[in-house]
Amino acid sequence: MKIEFISSFSVIAPDPPVSRELYVDALGLPLKGGQAEPEYFHSEDIEGAKHFGVWPLSHAAKACFGSNEWPGDRAVPQASVEFEVGRPEAVGEAAAELEGKGYELLHEAREEPWGQTVARVQSAEGLIVGLSYAPWMHD
Repeated sequence: MKIEFISSFSVIAPDPPVSRELYVDALGLPLKGGQAEPEYFHSEDIEGAKHFGVWPLSHAAKACFGSNEWPGDRAVPQASVEFEVGRPEAVGEAAAELEGKGYELLHEAREEPWGQTVARVQSAEGLIVGLSYAPWMHD
């Protein structure tokens, strides 16, 4: 597997409005919610980061498990990091490589509605680790 760069880092927020107070109101980060996901505050305009977000825990649970609730038998994640690979097919290849090394996928490689291909695992620390291909980061 060849990781090209860190494509995203997100804080996972059980209470997004409380997190917004720190990241937007106190720190002044230029985070904005999207039309489709107004609780997901994010930016591609912070120097040194391709993408930084405050990802609601319920959204992370939906992305990983198809439910708004994080499973009680798993560590509740505090953050998510995504590592970018060079092509969409490489996401599935990298995910298979991790499985071959004994890591359990939270979900297999799939294309999200916004065009990103991603597969995710959870680290021993509870971090959501994504393998990703976001076409707009390669233009």
